Amino acid sequence: MKTFLFVDLDDTLFQTPIKVPNATDLEPVAYLRSGDPISYTTAKQRALFAMFSRDMTLIPTTARNHDAMSRVDLPFSSYTIIDFGGVVLKPDGSVDEAWAEIIRSDMAQAVDGLNTIKLLIDEYAVAQGLKARARVVEDCATPFYTLVKDPDKQASHLEKIEREVVLPWLATPDEVGGKDFNVHRNANNLAILPNTLNKARAVAYVRQKLEAEHGEILTFGMGDSTSDARFMASCDYTIIPKGTQLAGHTVESL
Repeated sequence: MKTFLFVDLDDTLFQTPIKVPNATDLEPVAYLRSGDPISYTTAKQRALFAMFSRDMTLIPTTARNHDAMSRVDLPFSSYTIIDFGGVVLKPDGSVDEAWAEIIRSDMAQAVDGLNTIKLLIDEYAVAQGLKARARVVEDCATPFYTLVKDPDKQASHLEKIEREVVLPWLATPDEVGGKDFNVHRNANNLAILPNTLNKARAVAYVRQKLEAEHGEILTFGMGDSTSDARFMASCDYTIIPKGTQLAGHTVESL
């Protein structure tokens, strides 16, 4: 039986050095546009990757866009899911146009909401004297979600924006509200996503294609964030790295 691992990347297979301040065994694996390294693997992560690669086919399932994914130096050979599930890349690296057509239609209905929450966030940030500004993230000529980062990397600033602006908007039931959207905050990222944009939906699409090709398959899901939980739960088994956001939520629930 063919085995596949749908795996998140950042803070799962690698991370920035600030996340592992005491590590002395780091090797670069992801790079900035300038060519400078930004993310690294530890010895344990390299051992894990080698072990998984012997018996599984790894399928990246990431929020990274096409450009950022191209700067990851790891040997993947099958499908790739990027942009929170907004884009599926075929094994040859080309965009899966059947999936792209489905998502373009969904995002066309969501773009007004993405622009509305961007405006609300920016107006609030200016009024409160915050430096953070929102932007609508696009890839492959398609808008996907609204993202806010704080230039000073102050989690309290994003928490305030989420509490005072985003959550009230999500709770507004009329056509100008965010009833068809959800929010995800992790580290210095605050993202407002359409409900139709999620990794689990893309994983289901890819899994269907793999089953058509191989018959019954065995699937694992691995990720660090609460935004990964849904796609991981759709797999036969899940793997959660120690010390991550999702691991913390799991422990708290026990």
